[in-house]
Order: sequence, then C-alpha cells, then structure tokens
Amino acid sequence: MDRRPLGWPAGQRERGDRILGVELADEAVRLAGLAPAPPPAVTVLGHEQHGIPPEALDLLDECVEIPMVGPGSSLNTAVACSLASHKLAGRL
Repeated sequence: MDRRPLGWPAGQRERGDRILGVELADEAVRLAGLAPAPPPAVTVLGHEQHGIPPEALDLLDECVEIPMVGPGSSLNTAVACSLASHKLAGRL
C-alpha cells in the first residue's frame, strides 16, 4: 500500500484511469460540456472551502466546474460528487 498522500491517485493514473477533478480552474470545462467517461475513472473532490490541493491538481486529466447561481462558490461535496458522477456515467 502506497502511503504517500497522493500515492493512490498517482498509481491509478499510471494504470490508465481517467482522473477528473471537480474544481474551479482556468482550464475547467462546465459540467454540461463534460463527456461521459469509459471506466475506470476517478473523481477527485477537494475541501468545500479550500478546494483540491495544488499538488494534486497536477494529477488531474481534466477539471470540471459546476455552475451555480447566487453568492455561493461551492456546493456540498456529496452533491458535487453525485452531479459529476452522473455526468461521467452518461446519465445527465
């Protein structure tokens, strides 16, 4: 078992898994533009206030942002994960 903080996602990427981060970033695609992913795929979510740590962003193949209306800048992590997972599975 890899005990490095980013060891598991790095190993999954080396194995060929698609690594998707749900994060506000310059290169992020909107949720509606995200293409369904063939398995296996990994979804990375960050802290609701601080997001994905910068050192983990380098492991991502793609970032997706979930547009929101109103003053908030982040969704509950479980809600964000469910939206991204459904889109990746081709169900949204």
